[in-house]
Amino acid sequence: MSDILIVDDERDIRELIGDILEDEGFTTRLAGNSTEAMAEINAEPPALLILDIWLKDSKMDGIDILKAVKRDNPDVPVVIISGHGNIEIAVAAIKQGAYDFIEKPFNIDQLLVVIRRAMETSRLRRENVKLKRRDTQTAQMIGDSAAFRTLLGQLDKVTKSNGRVMLSGPAGSGKEVAARYVHANSNRANGPFVTVNCAGVSPETMEEVLFGRETADRGIEPGLLEQAHGGVIYFDEVADMPLGTQSKILRVLVDQQFHRVGGADKVRVDLRVISSTNRDLEAEIDAGTFRQELYHRLNVVPIAVPSLEDRREDIPVLASHFITECNKSQGLPSRDLSEDAVALLQTMVWPGNVRQLKNLIERVLILGDGSGPIQASELPQDKPSGEDEEGRVILSGTLATLPLREAREAFEREYLLTQINRFGGNISRTASFVGMERSALHRKLKSLGVVTTSKAGARIARIEEEPAD
Repeated sequence: MSDILIVDDERDIRELIGDILEDEGFTTRLAGNSTEAMAEINAEPPALLILDIWLKDSKMDGIDILKAVKRDNPDVPVVIISGHGNIEIAVAAIKQGAYDFIEKPFNIDQLLVVIRRAMETSRLRRENVKLKRRDTQTAQMIGDSAAFRTLLGQLDKVTKSNGRVMLSGPAGSGKEVAARYVHANSNRANGPFVTVNCAGVSPETMEEVLFGRETADRGIEPGLLEQAHGGVIYFDEVADMPLGTQSKILRVLVDQQFHRVGGADKVRVDLRVISSTNRDLEAEIDAGTFRQELYHRLNVVPIAVPSLEDRREDIPVLASHFITECNKSQGLPSRDLSEDAVALLQTMVWPGNVRQLKNLIERVLILGDGSGPIQASELPQDKPSGEDEEGRVILSGTLATLPLREAREAFEREYLLTQINRFGGNISRTASFVGMERSALHRKLKSLGVVTTSKAGARIARIEEEPAD
């Protein structure tokens, strides 16, 4: 897309402009009416459109073509030319999204200045789109645990379809990364990926943010739905979308069109919708804060994104990935992880999930001395458990009040729960780490009332309600 399309009903004018631009090194296409113009635009959007506002014997005039181009190809700059120009026409064209306005008979030098500026604008817009898409395509899915493989298998199944996907999972678990993975591997990968932060936009401005607006002073201001045309719109934490907006989004999903705030013309869009939530939407429906019809429209393919607790086996590879990422993006030290650090990371509590792990790694790299592997001592450790400066084990208040036998059982139960979850419910790996025979570990787990259950594609340990004797 590096050529200029010239649309004018006067053959001499369009050929004159074409010859001038060809002499300046530009590639041009010519059209004499709206039918030819729309055929050329639909075949291949140009880098720049030079458009006569009055077109004889055409179904559409220049303003109609301008509206269509701004709707379907908003990144294409449009320069309006007219022999009947006046300030009202110029203002009307600019309001509809024209880049500039030139009146016939035009000065060739003036025309070239405007065209060069418009072509530079077009180039910058294309580069910006490429950068955004490159960022989308580098969204990597990292892991090898059973829970992760289950998730990846489900995502791979929906990449080639156009079905709406609902991603559920706790905050920080990687729902947006999963959404970007679907987009980057779909037939819309060359289209935009636009995120709507439903929790971060006030109810008063949500509709303008989504649908855009038209005002006398500022003309057309496209909203996020319009910007996502041809690609993916991602509703992040959709449960926070205002009720009034929910009904309008439902209409968009049905009709694939909408009106801008303050506008009269319908805007048609081609979108794939991916949503996410960390809340129970059925409970939100019962509470009257989420529309059931919208839920059924969005929840065509539900996919659960597991918490970091459910995929502890992935923590070492995730941590190493974040170290490499911080090194490339911020120049932070590239350090390995010691075995003790890995063991501690896998046994920590992660309420913030993958996002919390990423932040922790970044903090350690910033504050560390930058030499040698990351040690367990550099990682934050929960108190009051752990060791004091003299190496003495510090007991929690509850554990310190129990008789020796009960305290030992409580410690063994929590220790083995932690280790078995660390290894994704794998009894053989847990037995090897704790230094027990597999059969002996089975007996110990049974005696302590620890059982493993299937969850999110992995085996997760828990305590029975009534521990065995």
